[in-house]
Amino acid sequence: MKLTEGHTPWSGLDINKLNFPQLENKQSCDVVIIGGGISGALTSYVLTKQGIETILLEKGHIGTGSSSANTGLFQFMNDDPLSELIQSFGEKKGVGFYKMCEQAVENLSKIANNLSFDTEFRRRSSLYYATSEDDAGKIRNEYDTLARHGFNVEYWDQERIKSFFPFSKSAAIYSPNDAEANPLKLIQTLIYDAVKQGLKVFENSGVETVTYSDKNVTVMTKSGIIEAKTIIWATGYVTQDWKPDRLASLDSTYAIITEPIQDLSSWHERALIWETNRPYLYMRTTLDNRILVGGLDEPLTPAGLNQNKITLNGQKLLNKLQELFPTFGDISISHSWAGVFATSKDGVPMIGRHPDYPHSYFIEGYGGNGTVYSMLAADLLAEAVSGKEPEVLNWFSFKRPLKINASG
Repeated sequence: MKLTEGHTPWSGLDINKLNFPQLENKQSCDVVIIGGGISGALTSYVLTKQGIETILLEKGHIGTGSSSANTGLFQFMNDDPLSELIQSFGEKKGVGFYKMCEQAVENLSKIANNLSFDTEFRRRSSLYYATSEDDAGKIRNEYDTLARHGFNVEYWDQERIKSFFPFSKSAAIYSPNDAEANPLKLIQTLIYDAVKQGLKVFENSGVETVTYSDKNVTVMTKSGIIEAKTIIWATGYVTQDWKPDRLASLDSTYAIITEPIQDLSSWHERALIWETNRPYLYMRTTLDNRILVGGLDEPLTPAGLNQNKITLNGQKLLNKLQELFPTFGDISISHSWAGVFATSKDGVPMIGRHPDYPHSYFIEGYGGNGTVYSMLAADLLAEAVSGKEPEVLNWFSFKRPLKINASG
């Protein structure tokens, strides 16, 4: 499966000059992690920090899979509103899941603030607006639900939105504690710092076979072998090539980044912006005064990603940006790209053991909050491989009953 198409703004970025050897011998460890994207990087970092002997295998180069199309928005709110998750799963799980996402953003912030290099991680506010007048009620209901359960949010009416932004919407939810980052810088620096703590990394070392015994797992690459007590699969969307999950759905998603814009003063707090419409438009600014816009998700076709569609949808995204911020004048696209994107059918990621694969954990953080889910998964699996498997992992089970929320 080809995971990306087009030209992302992170292409070719290598701030730390990372270069790791191919696995060419026999190694042993406590945990072997498969996949060098954001899930693998965060999990490697957390495990190594805790003193767990860890090896990371990447079939290509670190950060060049689907993470290279990551747009770097980290929010506690999800594609599926809290009010709908409560309808699907009940209050304890729905609220608990949102609280875990909120904590995951905090944990990302703590980690980023202690890394060796600036990954452009910045705390940002978010504005979640009603796309149409008909959605104003949804915004009010979601705000009431979030506020009732203690989340730090504000309800903004039309006048307040107009006082802070050059566009008018009937209602919005404002939240002050989300974040953004350069996704590839984050991955590379996590790996860089984890290696200093003892992580072993092998690139160009794709897995060819895996065998399981009563006590361990043996991973074979083209020229090497690893024996480990536990294997963590952090292979992202490509997992669906060899282990299709009934809860997963594959889509195409599109994004652009603009040339620098001289004056962004009309963009209040450089907030992350998204909408109630599904599929939704989202956007953020960058430290060098560019604007990143994404959306227009659609089911992945057998033909895969298409350059002509990237050009067409890139212009659509630019038009939507100009509708919201007409004062910016002429804006030109610097980069446009598409990526394979997966969602779970019930709005909750899949994390944990799989009954068909002994000694194995999987991280399938499918949805718009993939990096937040990866942080959540890294912390949960760090507990699990230490022998204290959290009970809440059951919430993310691959065998959970399929529950479709009210919008599904």
